[in-house]
Amino acid sequence: MVSSSDPVTVEIPPKSPDGSEKSPQSKELLTSNTASTLCISSRSESVWTSASRSKWDIYHKPVIVVSVGAAVFLFGIVITSLSCIQIRNKNVYKMCGPAFLSLGLMLLVCGLVWIPIIRKKQKQRQKSQFLQSLKSFFFNR
Repeated sequence: MVSSSDPVTVEIPPKSPDGSEKSPQSKELLTSNTASTLCISSRSESVWTSASRSKWDIYHKPVIVVSVGAAVFLFGIVITSLSCIQIRNKNVYKMCGPAFLSLGLMLLVCGLVWIPIIRKKQKQRQKSQFLQSLKSFFFNR
C-alpha cells in the first residue's frame, strides 16, 4: 500500500535536442539516404561483393559430405557382409553393419540434396546482384 508521503518516481523518456517528440534514432533513419542504409544494415557481404569464386570453393562442403557418406556406406556393406561369413563375434558385425549403412546413406543423401540447394542459391544471388545494380543505377543519379 502506497501512502501519500512515499515518493513515486516516474521515468520520463529523454527528448531530442530540438524539442521534438521523435527519438534521435528515428530522426537519423528518416534523414538518411535509403541506399546507404540498406548497404550498412546488410548482414551478408557476399551480395555486395562481386568476387568470383571457383567451383571447388562453392561445392567443397557437399562434395566432402558425399565422399565421407559413400565411404561409410561401403564400410557398412563390408561389415554387414562379414556378418554373413562364419567368423567370431558375429553379433557385433550384425549390430554395427546396419548402423554404418544407415549413417553412410544419410550422409550420402544429405550431400546429394545439398548440391541443388547451393545451385538455387547461386541463381538467386546472381538475380539479386543484377537487381541491386539496377537499383543503384536508378537511385544514385
